[in-house]
Amino acid sequence: MRFFDSLDSIPAGFGPTAVTFGKFDGMHVGHRHVLDALLSVAHERGLEAAAITFDRNPLSLLAPERCPDAIASNDQKRELFERTGLRTLVQLPFTPALSSMTGEEFVRRVLVVALDARVVLVGPGTRFGAGGKGDFALLTRLGAELGFDVRQLEPRLDHGDGRVSSTRIRELLADGDVAEAGRLLGRPPSVRSMVVHGQRRGRALGYPTANLSPQLEGFIPADGVYAGRLTVDGVTMPAAISIGNNPTFEGVPERQVEAHVLDEDLDLYDRIVDVEFVDRIRGMAKFDSLDKLIAQMGQDTLDVRGVLARATVVG
Repeated sequence: MRFFDSLDSIPAGFGPTAVTFGKFDGMHVGHRHVLDALLSVAHERGLEAAAITFDRNPLSLLAPERCPDAIASNDQKRELFERTGLRTLVQLPFTPALSSMTGEEFVRRVLVVALDARVVLVGPGTRFGAGGKGDFALLTRLGAELGFDVRQLEPRLDHGDGRVSSTRIRELLADGDVAEAGRLLGRPPSVRSMVVHGQRRGRALGYPTANLSPQLEGFIPADGVYAGRLTVDGVTMPAAISIGNNPTFEGVPERQVEAHVLDEDLDLYDRIVDVEFVDRIRGMAKFDSLDKLIAQMGQDTLDVRGVLARATVVG
């Protein structure tokens, strides 16, 4: 996949293209619906399929107090774009200069001059340009003037219950409903980080864990214990995952993510790992004794095996 991180990095004469644009936060099934349509029209017309996104949520600049946490980091999002078969991704830095660009300037400078767009595909209600004043009517007028077709997609609906949205997915993750969030994402939600040294309490209890650095990528679900998987160097293994401050012990940092890989005792220190969440087993709890905690950890492991076995059968 060709990746351009600015307008200046796009070579002169690039294209012609079929283009779509947006935040693509999380790359959920609604986004995949748009990209599938883009790839289809690009194939039909013999065009290069290109998507435009931004290096941050525009709200981080325009209204930081309202900017939500990202579901996926830029690196994670780029990998997800590549999985779709997309040939070209443009990730524009969302700077004050870009935010002040009018809708017409965006169309002329980005879509036409930089990418030689012949088809522009958008979803319903798409807004762009300074103040969000650019809309489908503007695209249609400029398309007739500048020589590109405009196509508007119907939204991807979730069993008739409404549009699939990043906002809904964030709400589900915040509630710990990773299974439903995964259904809307089209894949299990995940985080990525480096494994760091912890207190080694899990190892002392017979359940060694990989402790993730707090500087991680992705949206952390609600506190609790989850069935999931850990991937390192392309190898994926079943795991029991704990999120929270481990109230049974004192002095544990808030929002710690730990993964116990089943049936393995690995040295993962200083390695980058991906941890994905398949389903929630239970909420976080405080135990009166280590014996009760160890007994619960044993039950959690059994529950995790059951969840993953069913997920494998269904998948």
